Amino acid sequence: MNDKAPVSGGPRRRDVVSTHSVFGAPCWVSLTSRDLEATQDFYSAVLGWRWRGAKLGEHFRIALADGVPVAGIAAVAAMWQMAVAWTPYFAVPDADVAVARARERGGTAAVGPLSFPPGRAALLADRDGATFGIWQGELVSNWEAWRRASPTFIRLHTRDAFDSAIFYGEILDWASGLAGCCEVDYEGGEVVLRSQGEPVARIDSGAVEAAPDPSVRPHWQVHFAVADVAGCARAAEKHGGSVLSEDEDEAILRDPDGAQFTVTSHRAR
Repeated sequence: MNDKAPVSGGPRRRDVVSTHSVFGAPCWVSLTSRDLEATQDFYSAVLGWRWRGAKLGEHFRIALADGVPVAGIAAVAAMWQMAVAWTPYFAVPDADVAVARARERGGTAAVGPLSFPPGRAALLADRDGATFGIWQGELVSNWEAWRRASPTFIRLHTRDAFDSAIFYGEILDWASGLAGCCEVDYEGGEVVLRSQGEPVARIDSGAVEAAPDPSVRPHWQVHFAVADVAGCARAAEKHGGSVLSEDEDEAILRDPDGAQFTVTSHRAR
């Protein structure tokens, strides 16, 4: 068959990856922002990112690190009355099913599912209040390069790692036995999520055998691998952000709008 033959009104593209073949795994991270230009300036200075437009419209941008798509910005915080924050998105074959599963298990849906051609998205919170997103549809172009480069990593800090793993597993078909699903391992008191054998997320709740800590405010923390942790921290301070903690291999930073993220050295990953 001719590879250029039209399919559903358009050309067939071999490089398109969708959430029907990749599911349950983190597929993207996005920052909800108030000011698109100011946010781009800050992250360009701190992380060296460059930018291009996104299919979703004028309020959205794609960040590039060495030419590889690494994250998105959605300047919709004021419009949608949402908090400024970094949010991981997980691939799902059916957004409606995922939202229904989350609600049945005590989670909440803050936004959506909404149609954002070429897909559908929803913003959810788990039953402990940690915010996450789901995406159904085509993944960002050059997504395989994003996955191979692994410029981002996510970790859920929560009160009970094992309870959270059950919640997310039932929504996202982790360890379900379905072809291509993510696998879950328990290592050193942490839950480790693997996709195609590679660690893609971790869930932790503190010391092994410790009782759940009610003071923990559960949240997904987005980590970016960088070559110079100290340099990123100094750049954040210089451009209106702040440093919440810092050591040789890792720093937790806050941008000028209050969104928190972590920069991690390559060797620490």
